[in-house]
Amino acid sequence: MSGFIINLATLAAGASRLEARATAEELQLLAADWPVGAEASLGLDRTGDLVSVRGRLRSSARLECVRCLRTFDLPLTVDLTVVADRAGGRGRLEEQLEADNYMMFHDGRQLDLREQVRESLLLELPITPHCREDCRGLCPRCGADLNEGPCGCPA
Repeated sequence: MSGFIINLATLAAGASRLEARATAEELQLLAADWPVGAEASLGLDRTGDLVSVRGRLRSSARLECVRCLRTFDLPLTVDLTVVADRAGGRGRLEEQLEADNYMMFHDGRQLDLREQVRESLLLELPITPHCREDCRGLCPRCGADLNEGPCGCPA
């Protein structure tokens, strides 16, 4: 079972800390693109049925540079904030609140944070990943990697 599924029966009232880990597969991510999965240090605060979660996620995504097409690992650190209340048949109000990025509902037995973790990591990925800021890319004529030196093409 994933470390991002919190058993509410064992969660004491008040503040507590939790270290959580999950594999890429548990978060429905491709293992080839997320080789280390995800881990987090979470602060939880429970007041009755209301549970607030704040913490930091750490992971590493394997990406391809848009300039030179090399594969590289991008370390990620992402803040995670979730407020969850027990579902109680409020219907439309629950749907509206759940549309908010921070509010969700639980069944009273467990709080599943996997979808929020997955979404937070994916939203942190750059649209145009670069292996490094000064990447020179590929020569448009011969395709040589300009990071390794100039190619033989005329200017």
